Amino acid sequence: MLKVHLNHETAPESWADLQSRLEPGIRLSTGECRSKPDFDILVTGEPTAEDLAGHPRLRAVIVPWVGVPLATLDLMRRFPRIALHNLPYNIGPTAEMAVALLLAAAKRIVPYDQRFRRGYWSGEPPDVPGSVMLDGGLALILGYGRIGRRIALACRGLGMRVVGVRRSPGPADEEHAIADLPALLPQATAFIVCLPHTHETEGMIGERELELLPANAVMVNVARGAIVEEAALYRTLRARRIYAAGIDVWYRYPSAAERKEGLPHPPSAFPFHELDNVVMSPHRAGWSEEKEPARIAELAKMLNAAAHGEPMPYRVDLLRGY
Repeated sequence: MLKVHLNHETAPESWADLQSRLEPGIRLSTGECRSKPDFDILVTGEPTAEDLAGHPRLRAVIVPWVGVPLATLDLMRRFPRIALHNLPYNIGPTAEMAVALLLAAAKRIVPYDQRFRRGYWSGEPPDVPGSVMLDGGLALILGYGRIGRRIALACRGLGMRVVGVRRSPGPADEEHAIADLPALLPQATAFIVCLPHTHETEGMIGERELELLPANAVMVNVARGAIVEEAALYRTLRARRIYAAGIDVWYRYPSAAERKEGLPHPPSAFPFHELDNVVMSPHRAGWSEEKEPARIAELAKMLNAAAHGEPMPYRVDLLRGY
């Protein structure tokens, strides 16, 4: 019998969907870990040391989304006997959001929409070009894993050349090492950030890197806000040193209580909302009507593999952080 504990609230319909997809030899539980008997697999994004130390049978933790929090990585390194996995069920929606932000920012969709609703047929301000031509330009994708490669397909469809930057580049011509980034940034028409957030990538893009981008560049971030230095990004956009940006990930997030009550919560210490050259999105790249069924289906595949004695996919390298 494989015992699996979900340490987060699960809607009744999702619970029923998961139960229906699992092999008979899997037993599910939910609620506080301390109140449950021993289990083999824990599904949670933020385990505690007590969760990990207090269950001798525990052999794997599944973070039920793509990005693993730094605090979780640091904690799991203290328990090397327990495997860590993530759940990349939203690769398609995240790639779609990256492309949507790229197009919206490059074509200034939001400011033109706002002015046209008031009857104006011209852009604002008049000295800013109406759009950036992506066809024939270079899409520089920082983080060339599952999401980055999906974004690359769309960029090629728009007529762009693609270069992917990753820690361990493969033999393909379009793959480059992190060390090549300073030479590549001045060539980029689109600079798309979609790499994992680790201690090594935090603050990777700062004033120096942003200054290397050309004036017609559009930057998109669907990874984590902390990868791009907050103050440097704001100053760059305010000074219009690059053309525009599309941002889905931020620096200040509301608490659970604020979310529940629907209270406003500024996403940054800087007034990005006053800038007309940034498209702002509230960390919703993975959201879609199909989100929860897709997550449940992928989780069920992982648990069924474990029940059959097979290795679960999506294991996280604790040294690399992804």
